[in-house]
Amino acid sequence: MSADLGKNRRSFLRGSLTAGASAVGAGLLGSGLPAFGSEEGSGSLPKGDAAILRFLAAAEILESDLWEQYNELGGIQDSEEPSGSGNPLYTAALTILDMDMPQYIHDNTDDEFSHWHFIDAYLASKGADTVNLDRFRTLPGSTADGSSGKARLTNLMRLTVNTSFWTRYRSSTHNPDLDPGFTFGQAVKGLNVGEHPAIPRSNADTAGSTLANQTDHLKAIAFTAGFHFAFIEQGGTSLYPSLAQRVTSLEVLRILLSIGPTETMHFQTWQDKAGNATPLTDTDPITKATVTFVNLASGQPDSLQANLIMPEPCPFLSRKFPACSIIRPTETKGVAMGALKALAADGLFIGQSKEFFEYLRDLAEDADEARRECDRY
Repeated sequence: MSADLGKNRRSFLRGSLTAGASAVGAGLLGSGLPAFGSEEGSGSLPKGDAAILRFLAAAEILESDLWEQYNELGGIQDSEEPSGSGNPLYTAALTILDMDMPQYIHDNTDDEFSHWHFIDAYLASKGADTVNLDRFRTLPGSTADGSSGKARLTNLMRLTVNTSFWTRYRSSTHNPDLDPGFTFGQAVKGLNVGEHPAIPRSNADTAGSTLANQTDHLKAIAFTAGFHFAFIEQGGTSLYPSLAQRVTSLEVLRILLSIGPTETMHFQTWQDKAGNATPLTDTDPITKATVTFVNLASGQPDSLQANLIMPEPCPFLSRKFPACSIIRPTETKGVAMGALKALAADGLFIGQSKEFFEYLRDLAEDADEARRECDRY
């Protein structure tokens, strides 16, 4: 059965919140609230394992929704991913990053749907509650040529993209698990301020572009998408190994250890392609946000150099040990809520309801409360 808001759920809304604004995310995800009420069913799975899988299922549903939007406009539409019809002008701008971008976008989309459907089916096979977000598919998407016009879970038109993952993976001296207060620099400083579209909102965003020559505005939208691809996938890169440390069942551990590395493969692909963005400055005519892309391929310090896509060895566990090339961060405490906060800060949920945030917060809290049980599974 599917997990519903009104059934076996905890309620933790506190204070007045403004539905549909980004403040909803900050208000609901910011402060700890007491949990009460009965837990959802875990079937034959350890309770914590079921909670972790439900949170990951929700994350994969959200990823599937955003990747479907990217694929409709900039990927390959086929029998695997049939939504939309493609936007040639946006696609041409994306191929500045790499000629194979449409194929990569398609494959990433297909992967995320497969993760969602597998986890959902596995939960059901164990008699555990599953996750259904369909009632929250209410956000308007792009009206540009190529879009299916479906209602969405996520908003790709008002993003604030944190590109500090770029310098975090190139740092040899700092690890967020050991240095939680350290601020890693942004690869594209303008993207972490204001609201930026990563897909054309309408045909107005592609106006003036041709297949041979796109406007700086359309290029900025495509380059924003390129860095957003990497931002999304680096989140999954850390989320799976972090939560794997809390599961009990060896089979569930196998699931997390098998899916997680595919997120890492996505991340390394996207950070490589994002580094091909060409220099430009654009001010969005609607949000008035300004972004400047610089040439990261040459003349940059090691912390910004585009082709340094292998994780630099850094301190791990303790500085008494030699530096080690690792996924970072992998701390387990509060990792689900941290991931949810990062997605909310990204602007993905602008326009969503209070109930949406309540539901996701509940799933994240359950996952963060999971603890390893005895080794009987």
